[in-house]
Amino acid sequence: MRLTLTPDPRLRPYVSSLWLGVRAPGADRECVLPSGQMHLAVRLVGGPVRIYDGVAAPAALGTGDALVAGLQVSPYWKDADVATLTVGAQLRPGAALALFGVSAHDLAGRHAGLGAIWSGDADRLRDALHDATAPYARLAVLEAALLSRLRPRGMHPAVAATLALIHASPAAGRLPALSGVSQRHFIARFREATGLSPKRYARLHRFRSLVQSLQEGGDQPLADLALAAGYSDQAHCSREFREFAATTPQAWRREHAGDHRPGSGSGAGQFRTRPSAGR
Repeated sequence: MRLTLTPDPRLRPYVSSLWLGVRAPGADRECVLPSGQMHLAVRLVGGPVRIYDGVAAPAALGTGDALVAGLQVSPYWKDADVATLTVGAQLRPGAALALFGVSAHDLAGRHAGLGAIWSGDADRLRDALHDATAPYARLAVLEAALLSRLRPRGMHPAVAATLALIHASPAAGRLPALSGVSQRHFIARFREATGLSPKRYARLHRFRSLVQSLQEGGDQPLADLALAAGYSDQAHCSREFREFAATTPQAWRREHAGDHRPGSGSGAGQFRTRPSAGR
């Protein structure tokens, strides 16, 4: 079961959704593909999250019950063999500075402990989430915590314009030339907001577009889906897919045939509207 909620308007430039997920025990480890978004997750049931760099990796890369995940560019595996209840938020570019006071580049490829970033506020959030019992009450607690930490930060206009182009059309070709800003300064500001360079960020979103097409494309030929996603040919598509997913698009499609979820482990029973009275 998964509940999702559109956040308070003050948070929307930085948070795309708040969510609560309940999962039954499954396989020993679950593969998570790069999502193209940062996220915050606080696990309330099931013990600390354990993150691995492979399905058979002997030691966890990181562990914790409250984690901030920077932008990922390769798959990772997490424990899935226990029942869990988790509350979290999907984050937009610029959220790292506005909510955590750090550059997204510093968090890229990492799962950082929230306590190391928010200090005592992380403990207070954890306690308040445990004290709340109703699902929407827990989402309200997380929303209030994010609002209390919010320090709005303006985004460089060139970064905002480039992000708008990439998000509107992941299959777009070359990014437009810049005027009035040096290339070095622009790339630094883009990494500060997203964690990646503009080109790699665009490649990641093209990959996510292809993953969605594979989930929804039925029996449509892979070559057609690859061209629609902006790849020059199927070989180009396979190379890039392997970089981000550590497998081929054909193999991934066979394993996830009929899976229309937006990424691994998203659960079912999604509700997206704020209740009219209370939460």
